Amino acid sequence: MLRMIQRLVASDWMMRAISPLAGPFHPWHPDVRRDPYPTWRRLRETAPLVRVRLLGSWAAGRYSEVERILRDPCFSTDRSGVPMVAAMRRATRDKPDLANLFDENLLMIDGAHHARLRGLVSKAFTPRRVEGLRGRIEAIVDELLDRAAAHGAMDVVRDLARPLPGIVIGELLGTPRRDHATLVRWSEQLVELLDPLSGRDGIEPPRRATAAAAAYFRGLLAERRASPRDDLLSAMSAAEEHGESLTEGELIALCTLVLAAGHETTVNLIGSAVLLLLRHPDERKRLQDDLGLLPTAVEECLRFEPPVQLTDRAVVQPCEIGGVALRPGAIIAAVLAAANRDPERFPDPERFDVARSGERHLSFGFGNHFCLGAALARLEARLALGGLLRRFPDFTGQTDAIEWRRSAVLRGPVAVPIALG
Repeated sequence: MLRMIQRLVASDWMMRAISPLAGPFHPWHPDVRRDPYPTWRRLRETAPLVRVRLLGSWAAGRYSEVERILRDPCFSTDRSGVPMVAAMRRATRDKPDLANLFDENLLMIDGAHHARLRGLVSKAFTPRRVEGLRGRIEAIVDELLDRAAAHGAMDVVRDLARPLPGIVIGELLGTPRRDHATLVRWSEQLVELLDPLSGRDGIEPPRRATAAAAAYFRGLLAERRASPRDDLLSAMSAAEEHGESLTEGELIALCTLVLAAGHETTVNLIGSAVLLLLRHPDERKRLQDDLGLLPTAVEECLRFEPPVQLTDRAVVQPCEIGGVALRPGAIIAAVLAAANRDPERFPDPERFDVARSGERHLSFGFGNHFCLGAALARLEARLALGGLLRRFPDFTGQTDAIEWRRSAVLRGPVAVPIALG
């Protein structure tokens, strides 16, 4: 069934044909994939909460409502009571590694279980550990740009955005360099679990990747218990609070999540950031003239072109938004990308401004589920952009005819070819 739905979603003519039935929220339309922001603007302007007729759910695009959905305990990441999720869980009963990922995934649990896991893993994901990676990330960026310099051209996604976080996450976890390409391949398959409709072959690709990653990390964890090192695997294995430590199932699920979520979102961020600089030459020059603006420039890229366009929550308590009474079991899409351009929150929100400061975007979420890897993603993006601008200040590239990845949840260019100048 999932494979059939995936193939319908992948059909541009079919998605155009059902557009009249979809209403103001139709993220699978090919025009929305190319440029979703007119649709997000209509979503904001329609109502605080809009009915998604295709899915029998709801969508919110205004900053105030999206922020509330992300922080209010009436809305939960535990979707186990939602019929479609319950059906997927039943389908994984004979696939223990995939079932474990559903049961122990920080993105799909809530309450005391989530607080315990997050508390333990955050001890291993400290700002000190992330900042300690700065020199190594700079060296990796230089190495990747050296390879590109030999050719005089590069595809930013293929040659920089994709390999950089793969190497960084691999080294952070403590995996051998020879395995990093394999980790990247698994992450590209695992990420389909964040948007099941973006795939083409049902649950099988992420199932295979989950099983392979679980077996791989199970072996590495055994090695680290016998001989700890200064890496994330060892730190998570040793993490303990109130006499409790992480079980092997929890550790494997966390390693798999770090691999998938930490890689794909950073690929999207770096690729989109370079494309934004190409599309806004005045702001690019402003940044090149003052690289001290890199921190605010990366935040503006996150606001203007979020790597994660939307997330969803299950209603777990009766509540009301915008005059709509919601009952437990309903699903709401919180459209982060729409909230990030809400004129009620951001002055002149359609303007890309590398020096913008003030109101906080929601691209890393909010509240208890704020992204654990946010500091690492920011650091990688700053160093990647800084390295590119310093080494090749005259790089040029096309800004139109860009192909975007086929996903309603994740957004990033498939390729950004540039000449280095």
